[in-house]
Amino acid sequence: MIYTAQIKVMPLKDLLDPQGKAVLGGLKNLGVDAVSDVRVGKHIDLQVEASSKEEAISIASDAAKKLLANPVMEVFEVTI
Repeated sequence: MIYTAQIKVMPLKDLLDPQGKAVLGGLKNLGVDAVSDVRVGKHIDLQVEASSKEEAISIASDAAKKLLANPVMEVFEVTI
């Protein structure tokens, strides 16, 4: 069966997010003052062939650990 795995990769909370700060500055310049913080990450969709949902999650997690996320600077979350 084919599953769609969605992987959300975000910078660690304790690390500075320069891209998020740039977006926040841009929003302030545009008059959008209600936003107090921005974190910019990645959203990755994988089409995974697996025999079960659990196996698809395992495959997607393995891909994220090996290539899609840098564990020193990022965390990831997998959903099917």
